[in-house]
Amino acid sequence: MTNPWSLLMIAGLLEVGWAIGLKYTQGFSKPIPSVLTVIAMIASFYFLSQALKTIPVGTGYAVWTGIGAVGTAILGIILFAESTALPRLLCIGLIVAGIAGLKLVSPA
Repeated sequence: MTNPWSLLMIAGLLEVGWAIGLKYTQGFSKPIPSVLTVIAMIASFYFLSQALKTIPVGTGYAVWTGIGAVGTAILGIILFAESTALPRLLCIGLIVAGIAGLKLVSPA
């Protein structure tokens, strides 16, 4: 049996992939980025659904979206020169703290 938290991590990383991929699809007008983005979406939902067999849905969904939000924000900084203003970084840190907290208090 695969660790559901590992599946959730994979799902979250795939969410980052498809969120960043959306930028490269240019409104789904570019075929290759569009196909890769849709594949990442489907895979992300698949791994999320597998993780939610064990992890409570509220916790799993919050962690999944948190991983996606943090990962996408970090890649936005790296790839697209988005803001690194201290308040923005502190808010990203709060999301990370929330993800860690949910993991620590979850029974699964």
